[in-house]
Amino acid sequence: MEEAEVRRYEVIVVGGGPGGTGTVLALAQRAPSLAAGTLLLEKAHHPRDKTCAGGLIPKAHSLLAALGVSADVPHARVDAAKVAVPGGCVRIAGPDLCRVVRRREFDAALAGAASTTGATMVQNARVLDLRRDGDGVRVETDAASYWAPIVVGADGSGSVVRRRLVGEPAGPMARAVMCDVAVSGTTWNGFAARRYDFDFLGIERGMRGYGWIFPCVLDGVPHANVGVYALPPYDAAGMEMELVRLLTGIGVAGTPRRRAFPIHTYAPASRLAAPNALLVGDAAGVDPLMGEGISFALEYGRAAADAIVSAAATGRLDVAGYESAIHDGPIGRKLARLVWAAERGYGRHWRVWFRLARSSRRARQAALEWYNGVAPWEGRGRLALARALVRTPRAAAA
Repeated sequence: MEEAEVRRYEVIVVGGGPGGTGTVLALAQRAPSLAAGTLLLEKAHHPRDKTCAGGLIPKAHSLLAALGVSADVPHARVDAAKVAVPGGCVRIAGPDLCRVVRRREFDAALAGAASTTGATMVQNARVLDLRRDGDGVRVETDAASYWAPIVVGADGSGSVVRRRLVGEPAGPMARAVMCDVAVSGTTWNGFAARRYDFDFLGIERGMRGYGWIFPCVLDGVPHANVGVYALPPYDAAGMEMELVRLLTGIGVAGTPRRRAFPIHTYAPASRLAAPNALLVGDAAGVDPLMGEGISFALEYGRAAADAIVSAAATGRLDVAGYESAIHDGPIGRKLARLVWAAERGYGRHWRVWFRLARSSRRARQAALEWYNGVAPWEGRGRLALARALVRTPRAAAA
């Protein structure tokens, strides 16, 4: 194409999930004129399916509230947890531990909110290539060419922005497989009890991960979302066996349709930015312990908006400070602690860590509150949790 045909913007965001739309919404709060000059590219068309368990922890709700977005979509509320661990089963009470949404509806709600900011959204736009062009980046899609000084890669685990502009990921690529079954066809009481179930028994068979059963709503009908998550080296056949075990345990026979998907996890050494480009959401890396990504995507988006505004104000459009802001800031510190927890909880000494998890009710509660980003543990680290473990009287597992 001739240069005159290239459409120019202040910022181009590739990917219309929570990381991309969260970036646009945060940018609109900080610099409305920049948001109005932003292009959001989505390869599909909202509402579109997204394979994900869809758990919104309290931290995600607080981030949405800060963005002025309610994202009031159909959901199943969770007020209790049942966790099967080697050597026993423990229970944790809420309230409001999580709300389980379907990404089709949730992502569409965020995209709708982002479209009110003045940003331009182009859907059904598949990015074919990106290359640096002068003092910016040229983005080629299957329909048009675009250019901007800054490109935000919010395009998931297989991010083309990362591959073309930033570099290979440092974090391991995890895998998940899941399926949905109507509650009426199961013996599971978790939906009525507003409970989600976690199962770490697969670690006894060498799986570095866990299984889950979440309540969810599909087209107004109560369902159980059943899945398995594992860090490498994972065995697809072994994960399938764990999934079958979970389904059999709630009275499901046959073979519900499976959906498998990769999950790019965070590593402290990850490259998250390069000249004219930065990564958010799954493209940057999610929590390796549980694979949770929605709340982190929104946090990445907020940090990306800060970096873009700062770059525009100073004329330094290389966004070089974004990477250190993530790694050295609250997001990176929390993710680094989750890397630490995953290495130990799924490592060779897993028996020690699960024994500790069973031994203290208060420590379990504190760990969940810290993970969910609620008071009084939000922002506190391993030392505070260790003190809770040591100082709390032991309680027998349920």
